[in-house]
Amino acid sequence: MDRLEAWFPYPGFRPNQREMLEFAAETAREGGIAMIDAPTGSGKSSVVSALLAESNGRKVIVAVRTISQLSTFIRELALVRKVQPALTFSYLVGKGSMCPLGGEGDPYRRCEGVKAFSSSLMRERAQKGSLVPTEDRVINEQIRKMDREHPLLCPYFIKSRVFVRGDEESGLRMAPSQTLRTRADRVKKEAIAPEDLAGFCNGLCPYETMMQAARGADVLVCNFHHLFNDEIRDQLYASLDVEPKDVLLLIDEAHNCGDVVTGIQSVVLEDRTLEAAMTELSHLSRSMKDVNAVRQVLPNVAAFMEALQRSQKGEDWFDPEQFHRMAVRGTLYKGLEEIVGDLSKIAERVSEKNKSAGIYKESAVESLTEFMYRVYRAGSDMTFLPLYRSAEGHVELEVRNIDPGEKMQAIGKAHAACVLISGTLSPLSAYQKYYFGDLPVRTISLPNSFPRENRLVVCAKDVTTAYRMRQNKKNTDAIVGYIKTFARVRGNLAVYFPSYQILNTYAQACGSRINGKTVYTEPREASEATAALQEFISLPERGKAGIIFAVCGGKWSEGLDYRGEMLRGAMVVGLPLAPYNSVRKMTIEYYVHKFGRDGEFISYTLPAINRALQALGRVLRTPEDTGVLVLAEERFLEPGVRVGLPPWMQDEAEICDLDRFSRLVMKWA
Repeated sequence: MDRLEAWFPYPGFRPNQREMLEFAAETAREGGIAMIDAPTGSGKSSVVSALLAESNGRKVIVAVRTISQLSTFIRELALVRKVQPALTFSYLVGKGSMCPLGGEGDPYRRCEGVKAFSSSLMRERAQKGSLVPTEDRVINEQIRKMDREHPLLCPYFIKSRVFVRGDEESGLRMAPSQTLRTRADRVKKEAIAPEDLAGFCNGLCPYETMMQAARGADVLVCNFHHLFNDEIRDQLYASLDVEPKDVLLLIDEAHNCGDVVTGIQSVVLEDRTLEAAMTELSHLSRSMKDVNAVRQVLPNVAAFMEALQRSQKGEDWFDPEQFHRMAVRGTLYKGLEEIVGDLSKIAERVSEKNKSAGIYKESAVESLTEFMYRVYRAGSDMTFLPLYRSAEGHVELEVRNIDPGEKMQAIGKAHAACVLISGTLSPLSAYQKYYFGDLPVRTISLPNSFPRENRLVVCAKDVTTAYRMRQNKKNTDAIVGYIKTFARVRGNLAVYFPSYQILNTYAQACGSRINGKTVYTEPREASEATAALQEFISLPERGKAGIIFAVCGGKWSEGLDYRGEMLRGAMVVGLPLAPYNSVRKMTIEYYVHKFGRDGEFISYTLPAINRALQALGRVLRTPEDTGVLVLAEERFLEPGVRVGLPPWMQDEAEICDLDRFSRLVMKWA
């Protein structure tokens, strides 16, 4: 038995799976960056076994986007432990999900604030001889009297700590309590589900418990923000006492990296935030130096935003140099750099003052500071695009990061090995350029391992949602014909559209029932969407079937696992391109300048194809599933779009008109 087989927890490999795992293992041995495009059913989660087989004492960190993906890896690692009983692992989700303390504001700020106050009080009491904080009368009295909405102490953290006496030189040292260490040891050896964690910790801080477990664990599973947020990642690695060069990194659902990285680095300023900053600064003008000088700037920013309200465009670019000139006009400042410097000092003092009062919400002054810094940076950094949105008398400014490449390259180069996996990384060459530029990257693309006879893949050649054809009655009627014909397919079905506007057009044209099936239209509100979806997926249990009308990239199109009878077919109507406006045009121009003729495909067409593939990917989740996949859009047949489809889909797609489509679906009706 070789090392890979020794860590593989299943009796046999799926088709092409061993090739994928050997590819990952070689990357772990030799180092570097690798990208794996493998359809659903390839056994991608077992890549963690390949990394463990070649870890040689190095920690494996797995970054995931959702709780469901985290749970998948917990189950996978629990199986690996059956063949490697010594394996230990832990996981981290966002503090907002793990923290039982409550209170207002940002959970990360709240955590750091209450930990600092708790540590200070515990140390003070320890110096008076109280080495076990949970047994200290003063500490317990302070916790009892505490305002629960604005906590200054954390009883869960306090229960996680004790003090031990060192020698005369080192003095008292705060250490994990025995209760915490015992729970953490159990976590590393048991598969505790995220929903069961609070109960398992039994009064201990869940985050501290999992961090304690993670320090000695072979594997840590965490969410994307732990990896892609620089501050959080640096704190995490420092807590783990590990350097990136000693970490084998696995990134799941890697097609989402670009959106997450650019989202983290983007910042928005709303008009109400500016008004709140004005109020905060007016209260500070007597007690803080430099406040009055900064206050002169804010009316200029407000005037800039008010002028944009008159714009006829809902979204457009604004010139950072024009913003710069208007911001400093009539003030004591010569440039944005000076304003940012003074704001940063004020914001730091505001933050400390708020923490001391148990207020952990980011202040408006801090939000303004971050925005002003980004505008200043946008003046010289083309990866940041200043823009505004205007609607219903309100304006918000945004400095949007449009290129994740620098961040992705830094992360890829820093780690001993970095492996990215996804079922929709096609074409790999485009994602390689988008994320890593000219860095050397090893790639592998796997065929679809599910039985070909279990699926029908269709691409229509006679319909489109292109803007020029949206008012064409013949085209609209043909799309309705495709939807109604598709509704003959047995079982639950899904139809996805590029936008809510187009969805509503066809929902109205098709009616509330199609071929005896109730139509469930995706609501805009998340709470309503969850209830409607639960009703839809429960239909097969009652011998019924329905059709959902949803939006590509929306709440019902990604990250959901419709197994078996829950979904028997999916149709994507149109190519879900983002709205084309001046902001989109500037983004495309940036990428064309960076990548030449590939730039428009990478920045505009590729995300649309991925949204379509993610929607179709809700069907055929296991080898036994059967289903129909339909691309109701002629643009998918254009060479510049078709190249973005997975090779197996290009090979299998039946190109048809409505008449032929009717004949093809008869077998599946």
